[in-house]
Amino acid sequence: MITLKQAKTIIEAAEAKATSIGQPMNIAVADEGGNLIAHVRMDGAWIGSIDISIKKAYTSRAFDISTKDLAEHSQSGGQFFGIHASNNGKIMVFAGGIPLRHAGKVVGAIGVSGGNAPQDGQTAGAAGTRKSYWEQP
Repeated sequence: MITLKQAKTIIEAAEAKATSIGQPMNIAVADEGGNLIAHVRMDGAWIGSIDISIKKAYTSRAFDISTKDLAEHSQSGGQFFGIHASNNGKIMVFAGGIPLRHAGKVVGAIGVSGGNAPQDGQTAGAAGTRKSYWEQP
């Protein structure tokens, strides 16, 4: 389980990365059920990316895969082609969503949107893969 305190710490780590690359972002953290725990829209981040960041977090948790990896498999001819149309339109298939794991189990996800695909992925990865940011009670 990810607490609100841990979600805030994850968001702070993502904000630090976004600031360091000079790209304001929307950052969402979802729990193990894919439900939103916390969201931040940095000053200057696109309002259209609010929904995208939340859906990236949901997608990563729903399928326990990064949205970047899911995107690669959802192209025409791929094993997940058409998946973006599932789950009532809640699926996002481009970089910026990463599952959060604890003790080998997916416990939630982070979703980031506001830059290009590499920037979104870097920002999510900066927070989502640094366990010290969110495993603390």
